[in-house]
Amino acid sequence: MSSYDSISSQLDDAGEARSSGADKIAWARSHMPILAAIRERVENERPLEGWTVGMAMHVEAKTAVLTETLAAAGASVAITGCNPLSTHDDVSAALDAVDGVTCYAKRGVDESEYYAAIDAVIEAGPEVTIDDGGDLVFRLHEHYPERLSDVIGGCEETTTGVHRLRAMAADGALEYPMIAVNDTPMKQLFDNIHGTGESSLASIAMTTNLSWAGSTVVVAGYGHCGKGVAKKAAGQNARVIVTEVEPRRALEAHMEGFEVMPMVDAAAEGDLFLTTTGNRDVITLDVFREMQDGAVLANAGHFDIEIDLEGLAEYAVDSRAVRDGITAYRLPDGREVNVLAEGRLVNLATPVALGHAIEVMDQSFGVQAACAEELVANHGSYESGVHPVPDELDRHIAEIKLAAEGIEHDELSPTQREYLDRWDHGT
Repeated sequence: MSSYDSISSQLDDAGEARSSGADKIAWARSHMPILAAIRERVENERPLEGWTVGMAMHVEAKTAVLTETLAAAGASVAITGCNPLSTHDDVSAALDAVDGVTCYAKRGVDESEYYAAIDAVIEAGPEVTIDDGGDLVFRLHEHYPERLSDVIGGCEETTTGVHRLRAMAADGALEYPMIAVNDTPMKQLFDNIHGTGESSLASIAMTTNLSWAGSTVVVAGYGHCGKGVAKKAAGQNARVIVTEVEPRRALEAHMEGFEVMPMVDAAAEGDLFLTTTGNRDVITLDVFREMQDGAVLANAGHFDIEIDLEGLAEYAVDSRAVRDGITAYRLPDGREVNVLAEGRLVNLATPVALGHAIEVMDQSFGVQAACAEELVANHGSYESGVHPVPDELDRHIAEIKLAAEGIEHDELSPTQREYLDRWDHGT
């Protein structure tokens, strides 16, 4: 075992926690037909037999079902969290008790403990990595270069991680192939839009107990996540303002019925601000100065840098916890702005957060499981760099979901396929 203990050794009441976590995992498992279908197959075929998978993910019930599935496929799995506040300790303890799985994730760790747990996963000797945000991949490259030759490939779950990986590949620094799970249709069209939209708004509503109807919501960024948030907020009768730096997305938001303006102008209008950009310094001092008293700030991007919390802390006269998961900052003129979940992922890091809906994550994690199997089966054919999810795998996950829902759909006829494959039909 690593010098950093697994979760079962960290918790005083590990037995009680395991029972609670097992119940949560069982509930999630019963609503995840894609992973159930994959598990039924891989338990017999054991395609990952003898391989070690290292994971840095949000350790909660849905992630646990993915991890169980990889272990059922024969893998030895070491897993930790990818965010200090997104782990559910009871789920982590239950997962640590699964045959073939060692879990190091614990909620509320400091930076040193966070990276010690990632180091423990690396010390397990992963040959496949599954990451959410890229910290495991970058830790491997920066601190364990001698282990890189053992890794045949990995999968990245989220937008921020893919951005980091592409930058790394452009610099010639990425030493093994990574599949960009985030960029595939079965992830973007459902997880990013519906998952982020629904879970962010649900977590904010439960944390604040405030109404969406009649409020003005400022959404920073109109990518897939921002689009989902904007549409869900509008669906709950909020006035929605979108801020964007990309002109085509700004135009898209405008033509889909949303107000579009610079963040500094939106500052005086908004009741609630939600960042979804994956970039830093989206809400800064010039914005804080214009905000209304009582404004609520939340982040749905991966890292806690979209809201300039250091700048806010320096500008504020003082700060205090006003509700579980909410910190109020009092500004020099007496106004207060309220930050949720310390500026971390609001749909996963508030005390009441549950993350994306189970059905949504079943789709994304179905893709993750398929891609892990793909890397093992065909690892000799992937070069270092960022690769798309093979389209046939993505389509197969959609077919499993449709079958589970009892939904039939049309298929192309041979004549239609032939027509689409040829260029010389003319008029």
